[in-house]
Amino acid sequence: MKNVIFIAPPAAGKGTISDYLVKNFNYVHLSTGDMLRSEVASGSLLGKEIDALISKGSLVSDELIIKLVESKLKNELFGKLFILDGFPRTLPQAEKLDEMLISMGVTNNVVIYLDVTLEEATKRAVGRIVCPKCSRSYNVYYKEASPLIEGICDDCGVALEKRSDDTEETFKKRYQTYLDSTSPIINYYKQKGILESINVMRTQNEVAKDILSVINDENVSVKRRKSD
Repeated sequence: MKNVIFIAPPAAGKGTISDYLVKNFNYVHLSTGDMLRSEVASGSLLGKEIDALISKGSLVSDELIIKLVESKLKNELFGKLFILDGFPRTLPQAEKLDEMLISMGVTNNVVIYLDVTLEEATKRAVGRIVCPKCSRSYNVYYKEASPLIEGICDDCGVALEKRSDDTEETFKKRYQTYLDSTSPIINYYKQKGILESINVMRTQNEVAKDILSVINDENVSVKRRKSD
């Protein structure tokens, strides 16, 4: 099995796919979004600075994100199968991640691009509700992604919440900001030959089948996105 690095626009389904891999294949899920929101919830000065950036739909600095991820990789994830969700988002982050993994002797990795349109991603974001305890995501617009009991997490039994940054206006800015900043890393990983692109505008079972074929295949080929 390969370590997974997700490259995808907001609301592409990274959280749902990550939950599946964690529960079924013992992956450890490292979400920079969860790390940042935890810092915001702490009420620290850094958390307030991060909150201001996220609320505007802006990206947090490379330096801060790199420090957070490096600490996790070296102190908590060493020797474990891991998923990186939300990192890297810029070329400097991608280059720094390569340095980290090489220094750790970690080479069995695949980069997965989750391909989703702006219209679909916006619908997913605006309808998203999240468990504040386990971070599991649900969506009020999709039956298969709805909780069994309205407004309650299936796993934790606590009330679900809507993220403050999941408004249509803020989301569309986040989506465009993401595309602008991550375009170089798509090409970067294509050139390295470890990029797989998966269309996520299908059923969860279909997406899961493709994900499994990628993480189990030792000879990962580069696939072109529809937009290429």
